[in-house]
Amino acid sequence: MSPARTSAPVPGSSLSAARRVRELAAAADGTADVLVVGLGATGAGAALDAAARGLDVVAVDAHDLAFGTSRWSSKLIHGGLRYLAAAQYDVAHESAVERGVLMERTAPHLVRAQPFVLPLTPLVSRGQASLAWTGFLAGDALRRAARTSRATLPVPRRLSAVRARRLAPSVRAAGLRGGLLSWDGRVIDDARLVTALARTAAAHGAKVLTRVRALELTGTGARVRDELTGEEGEIRARAVINAAGVWADGLVDGIRIRPSRGTHLVLRSDRPGALPAGLHVPVPGETNRFVLVLPQGDGRVYVGLTDEPVEGGVPDVPEVPETDVGFLLDVLGSVLDVPVRRADVVGAFAGLRPLLDASGSGGPVRTSDISRRHAVLTSADGVVTVVGGKLTTYRRMAQDAVDTAVATRRLPAGPPCTASLPLVGAAPPDLLGTLPAPARLVRRHGTEAPAVHALAEREPHLAQPVLPGHPVTRADLVWAVRHEGALDVADLLDRRTRIGLVPQDRAAALGAARDALDRAAATSA
Repeated sequence: MSPARTSAPVPGSSLSAARRVRELAAAADGTADVLVVGLGATGAGAALDAAARGLDVVAVDAHDLAFGTSRWSSKLIHGGLRYLAAAQYDVAHESAVERGVLMERTAPHLVRAQPFVLPLTPLVSRGQASLAWTGFLAGDALRRAARTSRATLPVPRRLSAVRARRLAPSVRAAGLRGGLLSWDGRVIDDARLVTALARTAAAHGAKVLTRVRALELTGTGARVRDELTGEEGEIRARAVINAAGVWADGLVDGIRIRPSRGTHLVLRSDRPGALPAGLHVPVPGETNRFVLVLPQGDGRVYVGLTDEPVEGGVPDVPEVPETDVGFLLDVLGSVLDVPVRRADVVGAFAGLRPLLDASGSGGPVRTSDISRRHAVLTSADGVVTVVGGKLTTYRRMAQDAVDTAVATRRLPAGPPCTASLPLVGAAPPDLLGTLPAPARLVRRHGTEAPAVHALAEREPHLAQPVLPGHPVTRADLVWAVRHEGALDVADLLDRRTRIGLVPQDRAAALGAARDALDRAAATSA
């Protein structure tokens, strides 16, 4: 990986409205080797995996890149510690390996180390503290087993009360015995990771088509509808991979998904106060469950998350119930010096985990007890479905799905290579630090940061923030329309940036988003 210093995107990676029109027409005229349905992390990962093996790939989504579960995560790339506690050693090791792949090889510009402090308050008994410390040491053993360097993820440490307060000044000082410092992976933005995957797949020749809904799947293709025009047609393929997440069972018979809701609150950074590190806050009455407090670096803090079963139909955008809000605020209040109140919550979001129900009972079940192992299933007519898993292991899930499709359909494919294939913008951290662009842009765009910066230098108007106090500029929006496949205001504000997580901010940024779309339309006219 070497950083590009040009003012241009990675060749062949740009996604745009014009490219979508061309490639949708081309997809309808031929027969692809692989059709992927769903453009979350796993689907975009499968498109990249197949395209990198030399296969002709079409990938579709009814909405946008990262429209579903992949944009609603905690933004953590977990090393698998929680799975050790459940004796799921294979899942834990897989998570640690995939975390290392992202941090050291494929996406070091997007995935970095995140420190966490577990404050040892009077609510945390000495036995609980000892159990947590043992767990952190086991997590470090997982890091070593996965061959992730100590420079990438430092070792856990015990903290004095003074040091714990320095890293977590908002924690209540009364009765604080100290803290436990641990590290995990953290992606700057889960939706940006998906965008990087899709663009890297496009650079390898994949046709990446948003707003194309799969109405019906067979082993040889799909009946689809262009959601922008309403026109229906067919896309033919030698192999079909269903990576539709929580909607997967609506496309293939015989699959039962048990969605689990994970809710996060969005706070302004001044409410919990300065947070040089994130927080692990133990849930009272639970031995191995924590609420996470995650500073985002954009003036916001996320607090999450829940694990609650969801019954009935799956909505496009899950709603956040007040019970989840109350639970998270109660746990947060158990450690903070100044409590966060309901009025301080400026936004909230919930994602649905696509957990596979392998019990066959259909009866009540705690979703927290369902394994996070992924599964690759093949229907009677040959549709390959991948479900379960988590954001951290998307690459392995995608590889396993493509392996199955290649073997089942005897496709002439090369070996899998995504474990060492850098995503768009990737470069080693020491080289990223030399790029002639602001650090904020480097964290979001990697080696393409100078190109985004050049937009603002050519047109100073684009250097303006989209809204006061938020780091995203108008140049970010223009770049997203020209190169990241953003087609409308929602794509820009809700996925290419996360401005839309706060309704008040979203309303204030609408004008800038519309201006970016108008500029792109004028350029292509």
